[in-house]
Amino acid sequence: MADTNFVDYVKVFCRSGKGGAGSVHFHRDKITARGGPDGGDGGRGGHVILRGNLQLWTLIHLKYRRHIFAGHGEAGSSALKTGAGGKDNIVEVPLGTVVKDAETGKVLFEITSHGEERIIASGGRGGMGNAHFKSATMQTPRFAQPGEDSTEGWFILELKILADVGLVGFPNAGKSTLLSVVSAAKPKIANYPFTTLVPNLGIVAYRDNRSFAMADIPGIIEGAHEGRGLGLRFLRHIERNAMLLFMIPADSRNVNEEYSILLDELGKYNPELLDKKRLLAITKSDMLDEELKEELNREIETDLPGIRKVFISSVTGYGLTELKDKLWEMLNS
Repeated sequence: MADTNFVDYVKVFCRSGKGGAGSVHFHRDKITARGGPDGGDGGRGGHVILRGNLQLWTLIHLKYRRHIFAGHGEAGSSALKTGAGGKDNIVEVPLGTVVKDAETGKVLFEITSHGEERIIASGGRGGMGNAHFKSATMQTPRFAQPGEDSTEGWFILELKILADVGLVGFPNAGKSTLLSVVSAAKPKIANYPFTTLVPNLGIVAYRDNRSFAMADIPGIIEGAHEGRGLGLRFLRHIERNAMLLFMIPADSRNVNEEYSILLDELGKYNPELLDKKRLLAITKSDMLDEELKEELNREIETDLPGIRKVFISSVTGYGLTELKDKLWEMLNS
């Protein structure tokens, strides 16, 4: 998918439908000249509803659809007939969509499951007809309720990609290459930093027809929590991943230092990210012989005791089976 097709932030104006007015009517037929009140109720105004759709992964369909309106309810009529309800406007959104009030920034709700429906703008209630107001002291009420007005407002829709495994690393760490090898995803790959400008999602096939979702997040740099690099724009996608796979190349100046910087950036952005399960993958391990690998392994265990790690090479396929085994084990433990 082209970079321009990925949209994870839109601002939309939503307006529900007005409720229909209640009817003021009195029963008349060929044998009744002055019957009692029989005005029906007005119909409910239409809602603006968001519905989760597993097949969507971007908000691009809302990029140029800034105004979303629902239908108005119809007025009631004679013989206690209720007016037709206004047509609901159902908008499908990808899973992981967060809805905020544009004025206050308050989070209203999140869409996290397929088919889940949430009302973003409620339709006005229909007014009651004059039949409701008949009493012993008021035999002929000549009034009815008007329908409730519509509700409207500006809302922000933000997408946070839902994935089992999120790839975390500096630019050009081999994240896109790994995703392209273990899944059918086709991210842009080149030998320069910030090749990946948007998140990419792939489904990784595992044993016995099982699978899990993996997300390639644009590279993090020091100061990302302050908005440097692609910073805040994509750090939020990491919040929804079940676990994090840290990727650091074997030819890095200092693997332990880079891991600590990445962990620090995540913690400064959102401390809750530090509670997620983590696995460290040393990429480009085909460049190492057994002696260098053992030496690097000792350094990591000395400075980062207890960290789970795996040596891999996306080019040769070295360690990828072990990687998938560990990811599956950690996801299901």
